[in-house]
This record gives sequence, C-alpha cells and structure tokens, in this order.
Amino acid sequence: MLKKSLLCIALLITQTASAFNLDDLKGQLQQAIPQAAPAAAPSGQPSGNPLANFSNQDQITSLKQALTQGAQTAVASLAKPDGYFGNAKVRIPLPENLQKIDGGLRRFGMGKYADELQLTMNRAAEAAAPEAQALLVGAVKNMSVTDAKNILLGGDDSATQYFRKNTETALGSKFQPIVVNAMQKVQLAQKYDQFASKGVQLGLVDAKNANLENYVTQKALDGLFVMVAEQEKSIRANPLEATGNLAKKIFGALKF
Repeated sequence: MLKKSLLCIALLITQTASAFNLDDLKGQLQQAIPQAAPAAAPSGQPSGNPLANFSNQDQITSLKQALTQGAQTAVASLAKPDGYFGNAKVRIPLPENLQKIDGGLRRFGMGKYADELQLTMNRAAEAAAPEAQALLVGAVKNMSVTDAKNILLGGDDSATQYFRKNTETALGSKFQPIVVNAMQKVQLAQKYDQFASKGVQLGLVDAKNANLENYVTQKALDGLFVMVAEQEKSIRANPLEATGNLAKKIFGALKF
C-alpha cells in the first residue's frame, strides 16, 4: 500500500513538472519571437496615391505642359473656316425660337435667310476663337499646387471645369466685341433683335436669348469648352500623346 502511494505521488510530481516546463517554454518562445509587423507592399507596387513618387513641382510642370498643349489644340481647331460650322459637336444652331418658325419660312421660300443667319453666327464664333488662347494659357500659368492636384486626381473634365471657372467671364468680354463686329455686317442681326425683343414682351422668347450677339457669344464659349474637354480626355486616355516626357510619365501613372 505504501509503495502504491509513493508511486502516485511521484507521478503527480512528474506531471506537474512537465506542465510547468511546457508553460515556461511557451513563454520564453513568445518573448524570443517578435510580433509580426504588417506586411509591406512588395517593392515596385504602387501606393494608394499614384502621384506619391512625383514631387509637387513635377506634378505642376507636367500638368501645365499637357494643359497648354490641350488649350492650343482646342483653339486651333476652332479658329479657322468651318471650325464651328463644320463641326457638328460645336456648330451654333439657330436660337430655339427661330427653329420653331424655320419650317414655315422655308415653305414660303425664305429658308436662305435662316441659313445665312446660322452661317454668320458660326463665322463670328470662328473669328473670336483666337482670343481664347492667351486667356487659357494664362490660367495655366497661374495654377496653384492645390489646383494641379485636384485636376490630376479629378474626373475626366476637371481641367475643363478649372478653365471654365477661371476664364469664362474674361473670355466673354473678349469674344463679345468680335461677335458684335461680325454680326453688324449683315442686317439679319438687327432684324433678329427686333423680332426677339417683341417675343420677350409676349413671353415667347427667353430674355437671355433676346440679343443675338449674347446668344452667339455664349454658344461660342460653350463650343470652346467642349473642345478643351475633348483634348483633356484624350491626354488622360492616351498619355503618350502628351507633350513632354514628364507629362507622359505622370499621366501614364494616373492611368494605371
């Protein structure tokens, strides 16, 4: 009986010692092995910001290169015969109130007056278009770091919206005298103004379109920004078409 008791005590001591040793070993291992750090991104893999590898100065320089190119191309496409009239995207149509009666005029053989009016409006816009280049390029030169980042990381038309915000009022002032000069060469402008003013009084014509020169000026500006937006989308979609190696690199990084 005594032998059995001694044997049981020995087994208990052995089991306790084993448990103690295992726990102690586990604690020592935990101290020896450092906690795993968060996995780092593989070398060469882009971070969340595609512009992280470019300095602020590089970003601004590249954007100015691309936007200057886009502005010059947009203006050149419009500042020539049929720049507006030959392009369905920006061709200036007859004011809506005249469109409503155009069919009736044509039935009486007077369609040539509407055709001449539309052609003259577009020719006036084409004559005014060159005035846009200096103002657009000036807006590019005055761009801040924040403006550049917002444009680079913004939507497909973020640069166009920047141009519109910073140049539209000044462009309107530049365009208006040229449009007025072109429209004064034909009597249709005066006839339209007389007709439209009566229409405003009767509530048939929107007051903002009552003056043909204002209408043409606004439509000319709208067409300009349509072409600027096309250039912006083209550069974003095809970075290799951008002017300058830096612009190619930065817009290329944004694409992927």
